[in-house]
Amino acid sequence: PDYQENGWIYLTYMHEAVKKAGGEPMKRSALRVVRGRLKSGAWVDEEVIYSTAPEHYMLNTGHMGSRLLFDQEGHLLFTTGDRDAMMVAQNLNLPYGKVHRIHPDGSIPASNPFVAMGRVGALPSIYAYGSRNAQGLAKHPVTGDIWSTEHGQMGGDELNKIESGMNLGWPVITLGLDRDNTPLTPYKEWPGMAQPVHYWTPSPAIGAIEFCTSPLFPKWKNNLFVAALKHKNIRRLVLDGDKVIHEEFILRDCGRIRDITTGPDGALYVLVDHRGFILRLTPKP
Repeated sequence: PDYQENGWIYLTYMHEAVKKAGGEPMKRSALRVVRGRLKSGAWVDEEVIYSTAPEHYMLNTGHMGSRLLFDQEGHLLFTTGDRDAMMVAQNLNLPYGKVHRIHPDGSIPASNPFVAMGRVGALPSIYAYGSRNAQGLAKHPVTGDIWSTEHGQMGGDELNKIESGMNLGWPVITLGLDRDNTPLTPYKEWPGMAQPVHYWTPSPAIGAIEFCTSPLFPKWKNNLFVAALKHKNIRRLVLDGDKVIHEEFILRDCGRIRDITTGPDGALYVLVDHRGFILRLTPKP
């Protein structure tokens, strides 16, 4: 948010480390968050501001997450997937399946929920947990509330409003199925676990989200754009508080939509993967 003053750009990526096991080198990986600057077209001044502990690196490469977002107070939030290991999302000692919150320099806010309550063993960066694989983060332009989307398993893609210390429930509760089309869990709700604000079954592979703040689309003010990978579309959701009261498609069949954002000119810019192009959407004359 202070790019004009400090030039920082924030990235997450999958960091690999080689560890020998029985004499054989094995690649393990984990999420890393860095910031750096661009000078004369080169990436410089890189700083690691979040690094997973070496003992928490994993062999598989599935469900990495990850989205970045600055909240109203200037904290940096980022998501981590469950690495296709499900129950790690409920383990506060592990970084996976979580929404983390740090200061822009990587230090930990004293107001983080498990820091404030003195929870022994909980990773201090955790802000919320019980997430499968969050693919979207957005800040409501009026309330500042944090919203997220995440992939379900065989159904049950979710839209959630993220609150401090909340448990999103994965994999104890879910509206999706196991990969053999049998129930993954008998529970769709459980005390202390949050219900999604909205869900989709079958799964469109819901991804990036963006609140509409563009003066080019005044009738869509504060509506939520939701991109989908598998179903290759963008939906417009109308919210009334914490409820979705209307949903419609504004773009279909253009490819797997990886990201959507509002440009300084008010146009919507849409990143389509597997085709390698960016769409620029403006109102019809």
